[in-house]
Amino acid sequence: MNKPEIDPPMSPAPAELVIEDITVGDGAEATPGANVTVHYVGVDYETGEQFDASWDRGSSIEFPLNGLVRGWQEGIPGMKVGGRRTLICPPNWAYGPAGSGHRLSGQTLIFVIDLLEVR
Repeated sequence: MNKPEIDPPMSPAPAELVIEDITVGDGAEATPGANVTVHYVGVDYETGEQFDASWDRGSSIEFPLNGLVRGWQEGIPGMKVGGRRTLICPPNWAYGPAGSGHRLSGQTLIFVIDLLEVR
């Protein structure tokens, strides 16, 4: 797979987590609390501006799901290896309300995630 291109949506930001499969994988299924290896791109919902991408670093990254933002904790389980999924995470599913101390707090974020491995 190649790095995905994410176009900024033309609709108002959602109030709840949005999960959309782009490609459904056929490998092992991610479960709550699993360790996952992913490639991802993250952009700001309003501007479409990229704030992070594992693709740009040239390597995937492994995370324990329970150490990530709520949108990933609830949006990745059920996904299968080989899949690509979009998660649209309002602030309460991402880095919290504005002023929470993270540079992305208060923002709705879009992530496109490629699930490479589940452990």
